[in-house]
Amino acid sequence: MIDLQRISRVFRVGDQQVHALREVSLQVQPGEYLSLMGPSGSGKSTLLNIIGLLDRPSSGLYRLDGADVTSLSDEEQARVRREKIGFVFQFFHLVARLTAGQNIELPMALAGVAPAQRHTRALELLSAYGLADRADHRPDQLSGGQRQRVAIARATAMRPAVLLADEPTGNLDRNSGKEVVQLLETLHERGVTLIVVTHDPELGGRAHRQLHMVDGAIAEERKGT
Repeated sequence: MIDLQRISRVFRVGDQQVHALREVSLQVQPGEYLSLMGPSGSGKSTLLNIIGLLDRPSSGLYRLDGADVTSLSDEEQARVRREKIGFVFQFFHLVARLTAGQNIELPMALAGVAPAQRHTRALELLSAYGLADRADHRPDQLSGGQRQRVAIARATAMRPAVLLADEPTGNLDRNSGKEVVQLLETLHERGVTLIVVTHDPELGGRAHRQLHMVDGAIAEERKGT
């Protein structure tokens, strides 16, 4: 499904070049559960952003479902991203003025899904994620755990094959974090390919395949139990 070949990412900071990724090669099969771990600045989030088509590599090749997505236009990458990839972030990134239901409907609206259909889908997700009574609440009326569950519902509204989670429990208390992890792992059990970036060794250790990054490269790979 995901095939990265010698991916590098170089940023220019003033007169200096910063090598965020150094010729990373990685293959991820459909339905895998993968964690990316390592210290700050190791390249975890940069790699996740490239997999999610939020950033472009400086060099290398990226194939998704057998198709080269490296050189697609911004519009073409946005279409692939919308159809195949969901994102969950540490700080939720919900639209403050929209209700929980409207936040979930947003990606469907951008994809041209009919209003009645996207409304029905949003209500289904709210019910499935234990938020049926929060449809009309804005983000500032929700707890952190509820906001993250809304964010996951939004990320899965288009039924993506790949779900990318960047520190999904980093802004939550322990109990809320456990609920979010359980939800993500339930989605994986239903066939979603799950890739999690985390500093938390306990969360990272739950993945079936664990990659440890150092200085922009994959330094070690472990298999989970």
